[in-house]
Amino acid sequence: MQDQIHNRRGFLQKSALATLTALVGTNIVFADNIPPHHIPLAFDYDPLKGKSPDMKVLGDKPWNVETPVHLLDDAVTPVEKMFIRNNGLIPAAPADLAKWTLTINGESVKSAKVYSLSDLKKRFKTYTYQLVLECGGNGRAGYEPQTTGNPWDQGAVSCAEWTGVRLKDILADVGLKEDAVYIGYYGNDPHLSQDATKVAISRGVPIKKALEDETLIAWAVNGKDIPLAHGYPLRLVIGGWPASVSGKWLHTIAVRNKVHDGAKMEGHSYKMPIRPVEPGEKIPETPENFRIIESMPVKSLITYPKTGAMLDVKKTLSLRGHAWAGDREVADVHTSIDYGATWQKAKLERPKNRLAWQHWTTDVTFPQLGYYEVWVRATDSKGVTQPMVIPQWNPGGYLNNACHRIAVKDV
Repeated sequence: MQDQIHNRRGFLQKSALATLTALVGTNIVFADNIPPHHIPLAFDYDPLKGKSPDMKVLGDKPWNVETPVHLLDDAVTPVEKMFIRNNGLIPAAPADLAKWTLTINGESVKSAKVYSLSDLKKRFKTYTYQLVLECGGNGRAGYEPQTTGNPWDQGAVSCAEWTGVRLKDILADVGLKEDAVYIGYYGNDPHLSQDATKVAISRGVPIKKALEDETLIAWAVNGKDIPLAHGYPLRLVIGGWPASVSGKWLHTIAVRNKVHDGAKMEGHSYKMPIRPVEPGEKIPETPENFRIIESMPVKSLITYPKTGAMLDVKKTLSLRGHAWAGDREVADVHTSIDYGATWQKAKLERPKNRLAWQHWTTDVTFPQLGYYEVWVRATDSKGVTQPMVIPQWNPGGYLNNACHRIAVKDV
């Protein structure tokens, strides 16, 4: 994959200088003296601009920003409430979109091709899907002892409406060899070290997932251009799996004859232990000990009311939220006000399309004044139900799908 790294380095250098010139509106004096790994001040970009003021910043190198659960109440997540998860730096926007291209190459394509954005929009049919993107480490803060990685609570998830072309249609155009088993993406995000020879993240999925109808090469979200913080101008969007497989600032997809070996595919990154491990146990990061995370587990949230609600015992409390289950559908949602002693079935809507989350509602009443915890749990189409307690500890703090709960007080 050295060709991808070499091509990416040249792309970054040319794009960076052109963009900087456009941003400052004049000639760049001493441009030839700019160090190779230097990011000019004119590239400063605020990913929080336009975001809800209630968003929670977990870090800015790289930018990782969480959505408080009560902000996820919308049926379709607005951009201003979408979480941000990055592994590298946010790149500068290209000065000329007409020059942005998507390259499809790799050992297992019959004919490598390069497409402009115009090619993608004119040559292939456009599709729009609502797709759940959830960080594999969503819920990591619940594990004890704490693991490495961002301490996400429950808000590293969204279900927005993405528009683009199906990756399967593009792969049909280049042609796949019989030995194709995986795809890997390459984006324009600089490594945290600012070393152009290093890749911040380059993950992928098996070819079967890549060829699903809902796997998109997207240029729009909720009917508008994708914001820079979320992958402008082009993003791979794959619902139901860890959001890390949905590569931002996309310029290359490699079709591989083996499991992709890009950055963040190594060690225990986005992987689960094959066997149970003791909390805090260190195990060798070898293939026989870890499996790559694929479909995300069944999960649900209470998005209304906000935890800490004060209510009148004479009134019924209307609850609502969302549930999702990776590649599967959600079959049932139940709520409890007595710590799981009894459960009440909620009204569950069908998903807008496959891999979208499902909305649920229910009304609950409380027998007397006092403090309550309201719990929610979902069951998927294979009969798998969320656990009430934190799942088995793992070194990466991944896949915590324990029941969500809120506190309410009858007064």
